Amino acid sequence: MPVKIYKPTSPARRQTSVVDYRVLTKHVRPPKSLRASMRKTGGRNNLGRITTRHHGGGMRQLYRVIDFHQNKMNVPGVVQSLEYDPIRTSFIVLVAYQDGEKRYHLAWEGAKVGDKIVAGEKVEPVAGCRMPLTAIPVGNEIFNIELRPNQGGQIVRSAGSSAILQEVEGGFAHLKMPSSEVRLVQAGCWATIGKVSNSDHRIERIGAAGRNRRLGIRPSVRGKAMNPVDHPHGGGEGHNPIGLRHPKTPWGKNAFGVKTRTRGKYSDRLIIQRRKKK
Repeated sequence: MPVKIYKPTSPARRQTSVVDYRVLTKHVRPPKSLRASMRKTGGRNNLGRITTRHHGGGMRQLYRVIDFHQNKMNVPGVVQSLEYDPIRTSFIVLVAYQDGEKRYHLAWEGAKVGDKIVAGEKVEPVAGCRMPLTAIPVGNEIFNIELRPNQGGQIVRSAGSSAILQEVEGGFAHLKMPSSEVRLVQAGCWATIGKVSNSDHRIERIGAAGRNRRLGIRPSVRGKAMNPVDHPHGGGEGHNPIGLRHPKTPWGKNAFGVKTRTRGKYSDRLIIQRRKKK
């Protein structure tokens, strides 16, 4: 999908680019059973204290209920509309099934109105169809992958992402993740054929501060621009370097070059090759 660049009528416009949404279905209201209101937290917990910084404000958003399981077995469905979802980076499709039920699914690259999809063990492996990993031909791109059987898709769901099925043996499937990490997933898990839509999202430029505010992202201030009481990097006259000490978080902990992965995690033994080569 192409990226739209505006005429430079202002300094902000000169830097701004947006994904061209002309391929999406226009003037579509989500079905009442598939939408819900969202209450914003502003990054605060139940006590009203900020636990996630740089969150707040933003436009009101209507949540679309996405079916990550896609578990209507052997019931054909037809794509009725290709829609924008304010909650996620990818697009979504509204699928009408043969039995009259409608569901939202993540859209795949190249999805269009009228496409037919089906979920099952013995279906043709075309984009949008959902199959168990054991039935998917090796080398195919897949997304919306389960980590445990019948749990629903949990990984590879962001715009433009896909994993590659390398092989299936010993009850496990070898997947090459978008990060280049190679990991094992139980062979009984299901995945959707294809690549997540809106792959041009990564080259989109925000361009203006106000656009981030409408997304609910508040400004981020450098630690060295603060006072010493507010940040370990703060204080001093004029522009000063951090110094010889290790870069710190606002709470005094080491910030960069620190391993954050929990040791002894269950999934560690399922990783064959790390994304960072040693």
